[in-house]
Amino acid sequence: MDGLILPLLLMLVVALPLVMASRKQKKAMAEQQELQNSLDEGDRVMTTSGLYATVVDASDESTIDLEIAEGVVTTWLRQAVRERINPVTDDEEDTDDAAEADVTDSTTSDDSTEVAAGDTESERSGAQVAPPLEHGKK
Repeated sequence: MDGLILPLLLMLVVALPLVMASRKQKKAMAEQQELQNSLDEGDRVMTTSGLYATVVDASDESTIDLEIAEGVVTTWLRQAVRERINPVTDDEEDTDDAAEADVTDSTTSDDSTEVAAGDTESERSGAQVAPPLEHGKK
């Protein structure tokens, strides 16, 4: 009987994390399936390839029509939609404008330093900052 406890305990230690991981994966898959089935016209989405688009037609069970640019509509599988993007509110736009102003102020102060002889405008210009991505605003 004592020789049976150690192998059973070892199997429990190995099997328990596997069972817990599979439950977590099933839950994530169910949430993703629910998202893909709940898409409606006008929803802003991001695909698995990182493309931002607006849902134009969601009437088919397996495909969905996405407008990727004004007047450009493409057909995608529903499984290609990764997440729904919430629209940007006015408060978030105000904070973005303030952040861009801070970046502009810091770059103008860098330009006020003395320029060595022979430096051209292109050599002293710093790196430019891109605006924040949409998917980070939930």
